[in-house]
Amino acid sequence: MSEQKPTLSLLDTTLIVSGSMIGSGIFIVSSDMARTVGSSGWLLLCWVLTGVLTLFAALSYGELAGMMPKAGGQYVYIKKAFGSLTAFTYGWTVFLVIQTGVIAAVAVAFAKYIGVFIPLFEEGNVFLQISKFKLTYAQLLAICSIALLTFLNARGINNGKIIQRVFTFAKLIALFGLIVIGLYAGMKHNFFSENFTNAWDGYSLVKDKVTGTESKIPLSGIAIWIAVGAAMIGSLFSSDAWNNVTFIAKEIKEPQRNIPLGLMLGTFIVTIIYCLANVAYLCLLSIDQIQHAPYDRVGAAAMATIFSGDTAMYLMAGLIVVSTFGCNNGLILAGSRLFQAMSTDDLFFKRAKENNSFGVPGYALVIQAVWASLLCLSGSYNDLLTYSTFASLLFYIVTITGIFVLRKKEPTLERPYKAWGYPLIPAIYILLTTLVCVVLVYSDIINGTWNTVYGLMIVALGIPVYYLVKPKNHA
Repeated sequence: MSEQKPTLSLLDTTLIVSGSMIGSGIFIVSSDMARTVGSSGWLLLCWVLTGVLTLFAALSYGELAGMMPKAGGQYVYIKKAFGSLTAFTYGWTVFLVIQTGVIAAVAVAFAKYIGVFIPLFEEGNVFLQISKFKLTYAQLLAICSIALLTFLNARGINNGKIIQRVFTFAKLIALFGLIVIGLYAGMKHNFFSENFTNAWDGYSLVKDKVTGTESKIPLSGIAIWIAVGAAMIGSLFSSDAWNNVTFIAKEIKEPQRNIPLGLMLGTFIVTIIYCLANVAYLCLLSIDQIQHAPYDRVGAAAMATIFSGDTAMYLMAGLIVVSTFGCNNGLILAGSRLFQAMSTDDLFFKRAKENNSFGVPGYALVIQAVWASLLCLSGSYNDLLTYSTFASLLFYIVTITGIFVLRKKEPTLERPYKAWGYPLIPAIYILLTTLVCVVLVYSDIINGTWNTVYGLMIVALGIPVYYLVKPKNHA
């Protein structure tokens, strides 16, 4: 069994952060967000607030990463501050749906967009059917992509590093290029000025489930802020996974320096890209066109205003294929290290703690791939992702609260990097994210949905499981 070695530079750290964040969300979620808040000003504010929250969180995580540069990242931080039970419930939720569910969803998105170039993989083409169970070619390709990336990452950290560099650079360059083209082409339209004529006239676009007719419900006062909180689920989900780099701290050179810097640089780059992409959308499309983009593919709708024929479709599909493949590489590479850390504490499959001959947790990679593949087959992973978004936000709050706890609990512990703006910045993050969670609960109540409840149930289920699996001598 070979030991893990620190081989990842600051560049690799930054690319893992940014590459894991950018999947397919930025090309889709703005459509639903625009229907929720109704105007360009509020739409952009949602993305700006999301960027600020993400940057605040990344700056705060830097202190924890510097203190505990160990494989497992957020799991290790929570354990240090709050104990094994809280840490296990986090790791349980990550394994059950957050990490593996995102891997599954991103893999299926990859396969669907491959279908633009190869019709065999278009959604609905069935490869195998047994009774009510259907396996489509798209699902099969999604599973194959997970298997391929798992195999490559199991052959050593250098494979994952090279893939991440190539695909993240490719999508960053492509995104910047499309943004520049979009902004330039948008100058020839009047959409930007039209969109900002009534930039702060918020409303929610609601469709009657029976008749299909749409109506605008004006928003003002507290109602608009509730809508902003609800809309931010899309932008927060698109900006998630930035914390994955903390899982692989043991394989990063100078982790006390490079993880905080990589978190800051990676989240800042993605924040700028996401905000500029939405400015480009508003330059190329009216707010009504954004709200009614076919299948919510606002990125494709924007490109269709620049390129004629099928060119826009192929360009956007190609970009999403590159984006999702690179995104999944970062997720697969990082997630296995968290499960390895849990196994080291005897709270996961025993063999998951072992490194293979290439110095990576091969067994943990395989377990992760198997469960993610099953989620691809289940067809329910989109629901699971919705449920877990709320739980994921809760664990971000818990982790950053841990900074305050450890300042009192471990005041003498070496801190190569201290949270920027402490205690104000971490406190602002905790307050704002808590408000977003409250808004989500309120939205669930008034809409008669149960997403936040299911999210809490997934977390709560980890408590009895912990007592079932923990060793007798475990604290």
